[in-house]
Amino acid sequence: MTKHDYKTFKLGDWELQSGEKLVDAHIAYTTFGDPRLPAIVYPSWFSGEISDNFWLIGEDKALNPSNYFIVIPALFGNGQSTSPSNYPIQSPFPKCSIYDNVRAQYTLVTQHLGITHLFAVLGWSMGAAQSFQWATQYPDFLDLVVPFCGSARTSIHNQVFLEGVKCALLAAKHISSAGSGDAGVLEADQSDRIWSDKEKEVGLKAFGRGYAGWGFSQAFYREKLYETALGYKNLEDFMVNFWESWALSKDPANLLTMLQTWQNGDVANQELYNGDFEKALASIKAKVLVLPGKTDLYFPPEDSEYEVACMMPGVGTLAVFPSIWGHWAGGPGLSKDDFGWLDTRLREFFEETAPSIGEDLGPRLKSVTLGKP
Repeated sequence: MTKHDYKTFKLGDWELQSGEKLVDAHIAYTTFGDPRLPAIVYPSWFSGEISDNFWLIGEDKALNPSNYFIVIPALFGNGQSTSPSNYPIQSPFPKCSIYDNVRAQYTLVTQHLGITHLFAVLGWSMGAAQSFQWATQYPDFLDLVVPFCGSARTSIHNQVFLEGVKCALLAAKHISSAGSGDAGVLEADQSDRIWSDKEKEVGLKAFGRGYAGWGFSQAFYREKLYETALGYKNLEDFMVNFWESWALSKDPANLLTMLQTWQNGDVANQELYNGDFEKALASIKAKVLVLPGKTDLYFPPEDSEYEVACMMPGVGTLAVFPSIWGHWAGGPGLSKDDFGWLDTRLREFFEETAPSIGEDLGPRLKSVTLGKP
């Protein structure tokens, strides 16, 4: 499967928590494995395309398509699902929440793929936020949840980090922030969806360099792993050919949409819980393996410790990546040691619940009706 192979499912006019709607919305996705096998949803992460999740899937890995039916759905705003870059209406893009995304994913797997129950939901970073959302939004629909290097609620410190890179991007268009969780303050002649080539270059390079101080830890830079592990000649080479290159490959309006979704992330922001974060986490019925990074500057282990403490006894388990790769300990496969650690944790967690693949699964296989691509 190539990075450009994916399908779309039409959602129609998609009502959002904000009271707005996505007109003629669609969700992009791809699948691995036999649809009769236990199903796993593995959502995309901030800025990531569907193919950016492929690194964790393989016959020799815990996410083995011979054992599981793996569904990778894309976030609104990633450029494949409905996003500013493919939205035909030239007005401010509607405000999308993680709740809106997960409701779309639930519609995809139930109405289109015919799945009646999930074995697991897992994800890195913003994919972890969606995993927590699944566990609280549809608590009876899944057995296992594995959020790695992510959180159930975007912390104030995380919002501050995101506000900094957002403002660096908006500054290229002389637009000020309207505040954390909001877009920019637009004058009558301004748009945060239409960018000149120069605005993109200046804004995205600033965005990438701002991100550079957060994606990896202080120890990663102190040990110069960008040279010894990743092969860059020096710090500036890393800044230009890793961080700027990454940012320049993205659409700025898409980044702003996903960033707004991230800043507002909170599993308590749904009618079931009405803002009560602790109640939301206590509602989780699936077994949860929370995997924070020891040196993650976005999602420190103490936030994860609190999340697990809020769950009912026996529901949540915490294990910390013993890594100096910061947020990147959880993906996307750059550190072989961290990948091995994660794959082992997934394999062990799955095997506690998964059926033996070598036996006759019989009634354990789901009867599904596949929708048309």
